[in-house]
Amino acid sequence: MKIVDIDHGEWTERRFLPDDPPTGKGGNGHAQAEAKVDVEAWPMLDEAAYYGLAGEVVNALLPNTEASKPALLLQYLTSAGNMIGRKPFYRQASVNHYPNLYVIIAGRTARSRKGTSAQDVRTVMENADADWARDNVRSGITSGEGIIEKVRDPRFVWDKKAQAMVRTDPGVTDKRMLLDEREFSSALSKMKQETNIVSEVLRKAWECYPLVLTSMAKHNASTATEPLISVVAHITIDELRQRLNKLSMSDGFGNRFLYSCVDRSKLLAHGGNHDPAAIDALGVKTRAAVETAQKLDRITMTPEAHALWTEIYNAMEQAPLTSGLIDHITTRAAPQTLRLAMIYALLDGASQIDVPHLNAAEALWRFCEASASYIFEDMTGNHVVTTITRELGDIRPEGMTQRDILHDIFGRNVRALEIREALRKLETAGKVRHEMRTHPSGRGRPAKTWFAI
Repeated sequence: MKIVDIDHGEWTERRFLPDDPPTGKGGNGHAQAEAKVDVEAWPMLDEAAYYGLAGEVVNALLPNTEASKPALLLQYLTSAGNMIGRKPFYRQASVNHYPNLYVIIAGRTARSRKGTSAQDVRTVMENADADWARDNVRSGITSGEGIIEKVRDPRFVWDKKAQAMVRTDPGVTDKRMLLDEREFSSALSKMKQETNIVSEVLRKAWECYPLVLTSMAKHNASTATEPLISVVAHITIDELRQRLNKLSMSDGFGNRFLYSCVDRSKLLAHGGNHDPAAIDALGVKTRAAVETAQKLDRITMTPEAHALWTEIYNAMEQAPLTSGLIDHITTRAAPQTLRLAMIYALLDGASQIDVPHLNAAEALWRFCEASASYIFEDMTGNHVVTTITRELGDIRPEGMTQRDILHDIFGRNVRALEIREALRKLETAGKVRHEMRTHPSGRGRPAKTWFAI
């Protein structure tokens, strides 16, 4: 890996480049799916992604922040998409896609300026729509019921005296909500609790079908009809590797997200001071774009974009599978790219996705795909082996029996034979060991208990 300092005059941008960056462009200027992703290289985002108003916002913010360009771009697109709301949509294969994104901003360390990028984008969005920034941006993903409650429908009860349904709670009229989760590691830990339905609620909310979310509370249960929920989550790469693997394998939660590897772009000892006039101007442009987009409904493609999308889609769907976790994490390549392209088009004030919007969206998807490969690089082969290694090393140092591994880690979603073979490989490689131990209750015969080395 090479470290390159790029001189921009008043400030210097530090970039981490692979020694041999991957190459390969398609005839229409998009990267071919069959080009192999170098999982050893720090992901780099092609300049094509900084298209239109989103690129203008990022480039205006960048000189006065330590945040990275990809973090600024993804958080702006997610914020703008949520601010636009659930009116414009793109229809593919009988499914309507709305402008809601789920994004994970993953840094090498806690000093990757993830929070800085969020605050920089927030200053622009506050100028675009202060009410949305105050009322529709929420934090603290703790329970599925809590999420539903924040976008709930009105509540009614039967009044025996009046012999009619009486409204007891006006509910929430604006169903847009951006979940701004700065401590995503904690949220992922809570999701592992047996009664927690956050994963289920967010999976359904990403789909955006003619949707009614319903809580399971015994008293005052809430429903939410057709909300638009977006997510920006911050976490370090190591925490993400440790927390997300089992969850994503078991229920598909992880493949709703776009992944972004980020690092600080520069050092600003005295901080960055954005020009208030420039922030105001960006806010005005964003508000104008949002208001135009809110008047649109079904978004289509130009004939040129239609032809290009056929090429992109075929390349994505025909790419060879590796039978690893990365295939699962990136399985929604096509719908994710379409949502990104739609948001780029909406920010242009367009009712049709055009070639530049697709090129920008595909460049950003390729970066997110490369980020996922980098983050989960050591988990893309035998996920059973990898998961057992991480579980024994990070979470269960007291050891586990094969039966515990089958039930507690994989929920019986893999065969016992696969677990035995994985343990054999790990033992041969010197990564695990076993002891014969009796159950703590004292009952039963001693069983092999496995430990990480």
